Amino acid sequence: MAKSRLIGDYPVIGIRPTIDGRRGALGVRESLEEQTMGMAKAAARLFEENIRYSNGEPVKVIIADTTIGRVAEAAACADKFKKAGVDITLTVTPCWCYGSETMDMDTNTIKGVWGFNGTERPGAVYLAAVLAGHAQKGLPAFGIYGHDVQDAADTEIPEDVKEKLLRFGRASVAAATMRGKSYLQIGSICMGIAGSIIDTDFFEEYLGMRVESVDEVEIIRRMTEEIYDKKEYEKALAWTKEHCREGFDKNPEELRKTDEDKEKDWEFVVKMMCIIKDLYNGNPNLPDYAKEESVGHNAIAGGFQGQRQWTDFYPNCDFPESLLNSSFDWEGAREPYVLATENDTLNGIGMLFGKLLTNTPQIFADVRTYWSPEAVKKATGYELEGIAKESKGFIHLINSGAACIDACGEIKDKDGNGIMKPFWEISKEDELACLAATTWNAADTGYFRGGGFSSRFLTRSEMPVTMMRLNLIKGIGPVMQLAEGYTLNLPEEVSDKLWKRTDYTWPCTWFAPRLTGSGAFASAYDVMNNWGANHGAISYGHIGADIITLCSILRIPVSMHNVPEEKIFRPAVWNAFGMDKEGQDYRACQTFGPMYK
Repeated sequence: MAKSRLIGDYPVIGIRPTIDGRRGALGVRESLEEQTMGMAKAAARLFEENIRYSNGEPVKVIIADTTIGRVAEAAACADKFKKAGVDITLTVTPCWCYGSETMDMDTNTIKGVWGFNGTERPGAVYLAAVLAGHAQKGLPAFGIYGHDVQDAADTEIPEDVKEKLLRFGRASVAAATMRGKSYLQIGSICMGIAGSIIDTDFFEEYLGMRVESVDEVEIIRRMTEEIYDKKEYEKALAWTKEHCREGFDKNPEELRKTDEDKEKDWEFVVKMMCIIKDLYNGNPNLPDYAKEESVGHNAIAGGFQGQRQWTDFYPNCDFPESLLNSSFDWEGAREPYVLATENDTLNGIGMLFGKLLTNTPQIFADVRTYWSPEAVKKATGYELEGIAKESKGFIHLINSGAACIDACGEIKDKDGNGIMKPFWEISKEDELACLAATTWNAADTGYFRGGGFSSRFLTRSEMPVTMMRLNLIKGIGPVMQLAEGYTLNLPEEVSDKLWKRTDYTWPCTWFAPRLTGSGAFASAYDVMNNWGANHGAISYGHIGADIITLCSILRIPVSMHNVPEEKIFRPAVWNAFGMDKEGQDYRACQTFGPMYK
């Protein structure tokens, strides 16, 4: 696994085994010790085997030294957890316990409670009682209760309980990982895009993050004063020349740069990428006169303004954006960065959510065009089939070179299906497959007068993905929308004709959302028509349920989704806010407010 790039430890999960405190001749507590601690150990194993931090390490889990039957033991557990840096607690029990004495009262921890479904002891009674206590005290907690009755001697965690435990664990780790880290905006507002107008209150109050800002001129200063790692730059440039193939130049001949100028542009964008990495997380190998610059901004995510002041004059940031968002570079496989094009801070946070929940690289794209079955047939003569037909059309996801090149779909599983992987599973063959599927085409000088190179690939595999977008609404605050669906592998000639209707030098992904038959998911057109902004963050896998859980932790309501209702998992107290799931979400988030207000 890789060393963390960030300052600050990863979040720790603490398991709290609570127990009936009654002792005496019948040995009530004594008879429950083994079963209760067994539940704690089983939950810890489940987390450790299935959840990893973004650097690939298994999540760290600790268990209270003893079962917790009375307040003194709860206090001892809280003291241990505080010293160990626990941000997330899971309380487990097979029996009745003294609720207000044994519950987690820390206002800063993310809380879950698993009550064993068995008839021998009333674990469900404690679960209900303690969740009521959490609600009464304004400390939302997730309730986990199995569907089927188990025998007291059962040691296997039922599948439905596993699903909820892991959803709680993944979302909680993602939420707690962001805490104390930075969003680094390089530049500021891009072409009047509202998402690039950074809202520091949102970052601080909802995510627990800080905002760091540097002007884009800092990149030029570091180039001019040679404040970069020269050995890394030389290695990066050599790797780029060997592996990054230059594609066709679409510009009119009189507007094309000379080969000599393009060579200088390559040197510029490679150096730019090295400097952005240094801005994010520092670099101890900078020159001795650059001690201040060597520490970085502790950025877990960021964005680059680019258009237009920068791109009218300098080569664009497409090469750094695309490769930083990918899961490898000249150093080989490494943890992907999150760098939002046009400094769309809200799309950058969507990318960050997706990365932290899946540990895979992210796609940044315009949600650009809806293609109906009729329009496709008129343009190409092709009648839609399969998922595209089921979705009543599809959406073109395309933007100038910011998407991770892993999204080409050329990384395969053992059955030959296109997939995207965590970086620690990326092989040299995977890297070469992505690089072979990508060309770097001279920038369209109508958009980018200063030149540069845009990544160009076509997603050629059908992969499950989730598109998401965070929006800020005046009077409400942050609101999330998401759509699960699939990338499409259209026939080559069909894709080619449609692609050429827009910029043929940018990475191209066709997306078919999964329909529900009503509302925003009656057709792919309705998804496009209800989308709240020009951009979307696209993550590998159907992770909508995890996003909903994460948003509930952060008190961000979800306005649009196509996740089956039985998969929706929010804190138990949400049920007290009415009978409609989405109305509950809005009212609960408004009542409890952001985590860090």
